[in-house]
Amino acid sequence: MNRGKQQQIALPPARLDISVVIVSWNAKSYLEECLTALTESPGRHTTEIIVVDNASSDGSPEMVEANFPQARLIKSEQNLGFATANNMGIRESSGRYVSLINSDAKVLGNCLDLLADYLDKHPDVGNVGPKVLNRDMTLQGTCRRFPTLWNNFCQASGLARIFGKSRFFANEHMTFFPHDREMDVDVLVGCFWMVRRAALEDAGLLDEDFFMYAEDVDWCKRCWDSGWRVVFYPEPQAIHYRGGSSANDPVRFAVEQQRAVMHYWAKHHGPLGRFGIGTILFFRSLFRYLWGITSRVFRSSATADDDKRVRVSSACMHALVSSGGGKKE
Repeated sequence: MNRGKQQQIALPPARLDISVVIVSWNAKSYLEECLTALTESPGRHTTEIIVVDNASSDGSPEMVEANFPQARLIKSEQNLGFATANNMGIRESSGRYVSLINSDAKVLGNCLDLLADYLDKHPDVGNVGPKVLNRDMTLQGTCRRFPTLWNNFCQASGLARIFGKSRFFANEHMTFFPHDREMDVDVLVGCFWMVRRAALEDAGLLDEDFFMYAEDVDWCKRCWDSGWRVVFYPEPQAIHYRGGSSANDPVRFAVEQQRAVMHYWAKHHGPLGRFGIGTILFFRSLFRYLWGITSRVFRSSATADDDKRVRVSSACMHALVSSGGGKKE
């Protein structure tokens, strides 16, 4: 198998089947539900649980220590970000397979066993993800295409929304795919992965220049470049509540998401691609800002959504103009 030119890393040898790594920041109730689901329905495979806490102030570490002594807790003194914290957990892991699960996700039934069985049967797969559901049990799309200027333009211009089932006008989100069958995909959203240890060794750990967001797109690209497949497998299922941490500060996290996108484009598409995506993002934020202002004018009172839209769009435009969007401050 062609592993590509990615820098390889050395991880400790595997001693068990599955290592679950959960990164948490001020998401105590979500984390407790996540850990409860994992511990109340142990699977057939030998499993360890590693929780990396990013300097939470809501009592999350104390809750883990008191209620889940079987989990290994790694406490950071500062918020290191999603990628760096996951890498801390991965380096401490000892499973043949490493499952990265968001703190606001909940496994259903024998989800982990099914994913591990799939990797056992498909030695060329480096990363497999389950069907992910919203809290109301409706589908949450987790399959993505690699970002291009075209699919980002379709998103920014509204073409993706107008032609929601069109492959041609779709954005990165595969809204045309009903998530009803096994499929090789460019990207699996990083809320729930099960990654082969050998694939991590070939493709490397998550890029720590991504504080959060877009590290999943970057790693899936490196996984494919290293000769490993990325597969969506719908039989196992999990719930992802979304927003366990990002809901705490929507403006900050919107800017972080934009910064991550800009870094991805600079890394994989160079200055010209970075300029192109920056232009699209700026005009998208400008449109959303003007829409929010207009809504305020024509309504008797501004709604919370209008206010958030204006604040988020203004902050994103400011970040693009003042710091180039993708540069670390």
